[in-house]
Amino acid sequence: MASDTICPEPVRRWLTEAVKLGASDLHLVVDYPPIFRVHGRLREAVSEPLDGQTLRSLLAPLCPEQALERFETNKNTDFSLDMPMGGRNQRFRVNYFLANQQVGACFRVIPATIPDFRWAEFPEDLAHRLAHFRNGLVLISGVAGSGKTTTLAMLINLLNREGGYRIITVEEPVEYLFPKQPGSVVTQREVGVDVHTFADGLKYGLRQDPDIVLVGEIRDRETAQMALSVAETGHLVFSTLHTRDAKGAISRFTDLFPQSVQNEIRAQLSFGLRAVISQHLLPSAFPDEKRVLALEILFNNHPIASAIRFGKLESIDNNILTGKSEGMLPLDESIKRLYQAGRITKDTAEHYASSAMRLR
Repeated sequence: MASDTICPEPVRRWLTEAVKLGASDLHLVVDYPPIFRVHGRLREAVSEPLDGQTLRSLLAPLCPEQALERFETNKNTDFSLDMPMGGRNQRFRVNYFLANQQVGACFRVIPATIPDFRWAEFPEDLAHRLAHFRNGLVLISGVAGSGKTTTLAMLINLLNREGGYRIITVEEPVEYLFPKQPGSVVTQREVGVDVHTFADGLKYGLRQDPDIVLVGEIRDRETAQMALSVAETGHLVFSTLHTRDAKGAISRFTDLFPQSVQNEIRAQLSFGLRAVISQHLLPSAFPDEKRVLALEILFNNHPIASAIRFGKLESIDNNILTGKSEGMLPLDESIKRLYQAGRITKDTAEHYASSAMRLR
């Protein structure tokens, strides 16, 4: 974790402006001025374009030693940055990368407090249902920047506030910090700092008497296998996958494994999966308002478990349609509701819906 005491003044100023604007990200890229992403749209700062030597000198003091070692080896690194701002502590998730042999950075603004469900427009009844499965695997899917980490943080914080849970998180890097609550114990482990890999965090987490396990992302075979194993041994596991829909999350999960073992993995997943929530943040019909959350909701029932087990994933969309009485929701239906409520424009609705016919 980097300290604000070594944050050069121009970067401090840009980060402060990002927070004031309500930006989700600050981009520092050679030959461009600082660029903010505000409500999904890019906005340039009033500044000259950054040259490579200047940007490197501004970014070097921010990077912790361990993160710098990863950057020199992998050409990419992630870490968190803390900075006092406006009388409180502000956190950022930072990614350094190389492009055309020049260093660049993206700073993700992490809200100072974990948002509530009303602000995020995430249905509270759905949150309680997801948080109170006795065991199994819950996946939150979506493209980058769709709010997956925030949803996970809200779900874990719900359980943390209730008390009575031993919660372990494995993240890269640690973003939201969970407050201490009576009756709950939370440990947050950062990949590359506290533990080598997500899979190691899951493996050794089993020896730490957990009730709830959060793994920031499933991106490789070993992590996927460990997540399934932890879910099968009576724990509730939350994680994310970068896919556009619920069906894609299931396909992506199984495709992490060689063809020779996919039948076995599908059988395990059909038994251990509890739900997949696919998120999209859509541009608001009102330019100065934050983006609007659209959801696809899948709960694992007998037809879906059968589709997973036998690899008939093309039937899952219809299973979601016919599962409305069980709380499932197709993405097109969610988009249609937002459009009918005047929250998004017709163009936005048609762009994100899989079928314009379903919007009528």
